[in-house]
Amino acid sequence: MQWLFKRIFLRNFLRKDTPVISIDDAFAQKHNYIFLDARERNEFEISHIKSAAYVGFEDFNMMRLKNIKKDEQIIVYCSVGLRSDRITRKLIDAGYVNAKNLYGGIFEWLNKDFEIVDVQEMETKNIHPFNKKFGAWLNKGIKVYNK
Repeated sequence: MQWLFKRIFLRNFLRKDTPVISIDDAFAQKHNYIFLDARERNEFEISHIKSAAYVGFEDFNMMRLKNIKKDEQIIVYCSVGLRSDRITRKLIDAGYVNAKNLYGGIFEWLNKDFEIVDVQEMETKNIHPFNKKFGAWLNKGIKVYNK
């Protein structure tokens, strides 16, 4: 029932014209994609998807993508998919033709027991829950609010 609520919530807030990719498909094809983290720096430093590049949200700047070709396969993620939806749309509008939003974000990635790493790229279960409201979406992991 909780996942149904999450799906309805996300559907109401995500743009209908932004491509999405499911957690399972992203994991199965992870070596074919560049992962971009659209959370804030302190969230990224606590944990992120392995090999992801930080692009941020509040301080997002297209210059962070200068080494990524516009036809590369890109997955953008955040906590649940709201911030990454906005960044994915910015990438598409800038000509990145294969950018997708990770539906369910890093929270659902961790809920499925897929690996996350810390700033030293070492596996961790620590995760920044953004806030207590969104932290309720985490079924697994250790919630760390401040670094």
